[in-house]
Amino acid sequence: MCALVTSAGAAGPPAPTPEQQRRLADGEIVVFDVRPDGASPGAGGGTAVAVVPAPVERVWAVLTDYPGHPRYYPGVVAAEVLEVSGPRVLVRYTVRIGFFTFRFHMRKVSDPARRRIEWHLAEDRANGLLRENSGYWLVEARPGGSLVTYAIAVRSYVPSFLTAGSERASLVETVTGLRRVVADAPRQQAGR
Repeated sequence: MCALVTSAGAAGPPAPTPEQQRRLADGEIVVFDVRPDGASPGAGGGTAVAVVPAPVERVWAVLTDYPGHPRYYPGVVAAEVLEVSGPRVLVRYTVRIGFFTFRFHMRKVSDPARRRIEWHLAEDRANGLLRENSGYWLVEARPGGSLVTYAIAVRSYVPSFLTAGSERASLVETVTGLRRVVADAPRQQAGR
């Protein structure tokens, strides 16, 4: 549920310290307590940064394969593109948490030149338990692969004491899942 996030401005990832740069080089996912621009004061979330050992083009192809999002977003069991207008898409997500299932709608805008995707809840559509969900993906070339930033801000109708910490955990789970899917992409293409 918390894996998808809040409206982001043009800001990029926070600048990592030398220690965080070492951790990134060692393959760790570094999480910052920084929500995307435009997040409400009560929103949870943060920003995860990691190196994905794959070319930018491969990472970008996985991120923009919207129906494929259930492969790496925790709890997402379906993603259906409802509208496409150039770089803008409307995606309906179905999330399952235990025995409970709900849907919400995200408006996404991709910028292939900057390798950035921004999103926010489609306020004119039904959004289940979510009051706020926005964020961005940013993919940058780096020796040996891609530097990936995933930032989210989320608020739900569920009391925050019940969801405390889940947004932060979803950052790491989502980036870990993305790495797995990107690593599997060449094998899947070879098997076709």
